[in-house]
Amino acid sequence: MSPDTTGIDHSRIDFAPLVESVTGPVFTPGQEGYEEELTGFQAGYRHTPAAVLGAANAEDVRLAVAFAAAHDIAVAVQATGHGVTVLDRGGLVISTRRLTDITVDPGARTARIEAGARWEQVVALTAPHGLAPLSGSAGHVGVVGYTLAGGLGLLAREFGYAADLVEAVEVVTADGQARRVTADSDPDLFWALRGGRDNFGIVTALEISLLPVATVYGGGMYFDAAQADLVLEQFRSWTATAPESVTASLGMIEYPPIPVFPEPLRGRHVVHVRFATTDLAAGPGLVAPWRAFGAGIIHEHLGELAYPEVGSIYAEPTFSHAYDGNSVLLSELTPEVLEAVRTLAGPGSPVDCIVDLRHMGGALSRQPEVPNSVPFREAAYILRVLSGSDEAPLADIRAAHAALDEAVKPWTLGRSLNFVYGERAADAYAGELYDPATRARLAKLKGVYDPGNLFRTNLNIEPAA
Repeated sequence: MSPDTTGIDHSRIDFAPLVESVTGPVFTPGQEGYEEELTGFQAGYRHTPAAVLGAANAEDVRLAVAFAAAHDIAVAVQATGHGVTVLDRGGLVISTRRLTDITVDPGARTARIEAGARWEQVVALTAPHGLAPLSGSAGHVGVVGYTLAGGLGLLAREFGYAADLVEAVEVVTADGQARRVTADSDPDLFWALRGGRDNFGIVTALEISLLPVATVYGGGMYFDAAQADLVLEQFRSWTATAPESVTASLGMIEYPPIPVFPEPLRGRHVVHVRFATTDLAAGPGLVAPWRAFGAGIIHEHLGELAYPEVGSIYAEPTFSHAYDGNSVLLSELTPEVLEAVRTLAGPGSPVDCIVDLRHMGGALSRQPEVPNSVPFREAAYILRVLSGSDEAPLADIRAAHAALDEAVKPWTLGRSLNFVYGERAADAYAGELYDPATRARLAKLKGVYDPGNLFRTNLNIEPAA
């Protein structure tokens, strides 16, 4: 077995004491259950640790972290496996997928959510009370990783980042302590966790505020990609004056000619413009300009949606598959950016690309009452591109994505931790995921809470001396 970055050959470590102390299963390479435990939504990349623990409870996580610290084993965490980036090679992976307990307090408008839960599970329990979380476009995504990276959701301009609504974090830190962290108990760590994701500990549960939202006006309109120049320009001009009560995005994708998709979309490259707002009365008027600007609508899905139905707005795939991609946060949406998107990632691009361009600003631009470490709040848009990594050579995919990155570089502020896909080095984008001041403060706090960099199998924030 290959040693990890410590230089210690972890194949010689005796995991029997860990096996005997925890409730959940511990698997090592070659053992039945090892591959299954490490299988997640991302099918293109997988950890290969010296051992993986299927944590059954928070105490299992605490015991595993303490064991890893005693043996200087790097610790990684996986829940649903959507955001696999830095791969564990010979360390310890803690799988939290069994931690799925969710408790809703309708009176307080809060929910406690364990680390393996998915948004669709949360929504199923909050919707009967007329409440909703700040969930994202895909209900099958895990709550914790999404939220602690920021969490850019369907109603983001209206209500901010999902991290902004976190009230408490239950986390095991590098010293093997289980802590309940709040703004009052540990203000610095609370700031760092909400934006620093898995750099400061293994989170076992979150407590979040819920919104009094039962229904949204939302959906989308589809246009043929031959009209992409018109649609992109309409998106630029319309979002320039759109109220923050509406969150909009634009996608470009080529649909395969199979019956699972609506007939007008099959086999076509399309531009999909998507909307969501809680202002039910204003919704139809807000999207009215899209019916009259000049490009013909080939398919439409718009109307009032009960919150459990909001996944239909993006209609993203729910099956495991291989993908690679990235994102950039933009200061503005210029004609040059739109031209780059159309020519470098649209029809005729060197590799098939799925483009996602989201309007930001509004509540995203403001720190919450209790500030957090989510950076680049001045960003006006986020541009995301991904490709199926089993459909073209990875070198070709990354070259095509890099060409788009380079074309929009003059307007790029940084990258979003929520949208970095595929295997990367731990120091990838070290200067791009946070602004200098935020990164410096995070590094200082990393030196306090994880001076040995136990939690290094991630897009790493190295501890300051």
